Amino acid sequence: MGVRLCVVGGGRMGTALLAGLLGAGWAPAGEIAVAERVDGARDALRSRFPGLVVAAEPVAADGVIIAVKPHDAEAVCRSLRGLGYRRALSIAAGVTTGSLVEWLGDGVAAVRAMPNTPAQLGAGVSIVVGGGNAGEADLDWAEGVLSAVGTVVRLPEELVDAATAVSGCGPAYLFYVAESLVAAGVAAGLGAGVARELVDQTLLGAARMLVETGRSAEVLRAEVASPGGSTEAAINVLEARSVCAAFAEAVTAAKVRAGELGTAPTEARHKSR
Repeated sequence: MGVRLCVVGGGRMGTALLAGLLGAGWAPAGEIAVAERVDGARDALRSRFPGLVVAAEPVAADGVIIAVKPHDAEAVCRSLRGLGYRRALSIAAGVTTGSLVEWLGDGVAAVRAMPNTPAQLGAGVSIVVGGGNAGEADLDWAEGVLSAVGTVVRLPEELVDAATAVSGCGPAYLFYVAESLVAAGVAAGLGAGVARELVDQTLLGAARMLVETGRSAEVLRAEVASPGGSTEAAINVLEARSVCAAFAEAVTAAKVRAGELGTAPTEARHKSR
């Protein structure tokens, strides 16, 4: 059998997808190709994924994943014409399905997605949107690809900016919280290593409780914050400082910026999440 999928771009997200697909047994290494122009990166990909088809330019396949920077997306899409791709999945931030359809040409079903960085560990969440020429089978295909690196949520395109502001940017918000808690722990007298271990494991445990118990964050928080206790004293400070409102403003700012990136001229799309 020939190549089923070509991943254009061997950076962090492209590599995460390759690792997830191969680890999940989506296809044998010989049926997946990666196109990467940097010599050293190609060598690293060959070493990490034995049997993978590694090339400097895209190769013919049934489907293609466009895992490049937004400002490179148009040139890459146009270069893919004539290679026989039936489906294309783009993870280039801010690039709309309308642009994908225009650049890829007729006959290619275009799907847009926004995975977040925990996809590198197989724990991501990806937003999936189909273009006007993408049917249910095409979305099923994209979901099958992305489910190798985490959870997949289908949304209409008008909600992509809001979802990006929550899940695409979300890891950075939590990393910011972690930074702040570590600094606060050090200020309270803990060693930096101890503070980081306590914070990292606390965030991991709290996230597992949210996912595995199915209970809401509000309920779980109330279970920790006993009346008159130390947690309640801390929450009272956070509420007095309007932390909840600050998060709402942050998400709104991210949503607005995501929309600006999606409508910016091609040469200006040099920034993402």
